Amino acid sequence: MKRDFTGIVPAQYTGEEIEAEASINLDNEYQAKKFYLVAKERLLNVNNWHKLAGVISAHFQLTDNTGKEIGRQMHKGDFLKIDIPGPGNKDGDGYDWVCIEEIKEMSDANIQSTGFRVRPAKNPDGEKKDTAHFYSDESTSNFIVTREGKQLTAQIIDRNIKPNEHAHSLTGKIRDTAVGMSAIGMFSKIQWQILAEGIVKQDV
Repeated sequence: MKRDFTGIVPAQYTGEEIEAEASINLDNEYQAKKFYLVAKERLLNVNNWHKLAGVISAHFQLTDNTGKEIGRQMHKGDFLKIDIPGPGNKDGDGYDWVCIEEIKEMSDANIQSTGFRVRPAKNPDGEKKDTAHFYSDESTSNFIVTREGKQLTAQIIDRNIKPNEHAHSLTGKIRDTAVGMSAIGMFSKIQWQILAEGIVKQDV
């Protein structure tokens, strides 16, 4: 993993980890700084991620802390409503949910970096308090775009990922364990790699 200049990625202490990364080298720093702004906008505009990641991707929708869909820039405390291929999450009204718990940005003469961290959460528009996601709430996903000189890099890093074994219903438990285990092995890695490549692709 390249260095996390934002400091948002937690230590790995349990479960599995997944890392995806894509980089591009620009002709000069001026072009790199200009394209960093493009990549940063792609990173933070989660409502359009499926256009970057293609047909196999889950669909991500930014919501406020009540579950209302929004199109503004993300804020700490907002949620992402995730529609993944396959069976829906009963506790999440058919969706998986994560909360944006940190957003950070840093900049100096040679380095610019923006990142945010999400954690599985309950459905903000539901009555149940159970985590509505196929991962447990120990897990995090971390999304970062960094410019170092003429190089631009997108990183997506999952830490401490474990299947959610505390779903409210028996069918939910079966679904989350099955989906979580397959995601650890395959789905998340493929999706995150394609998304990272889409964020730094010049001709999108």
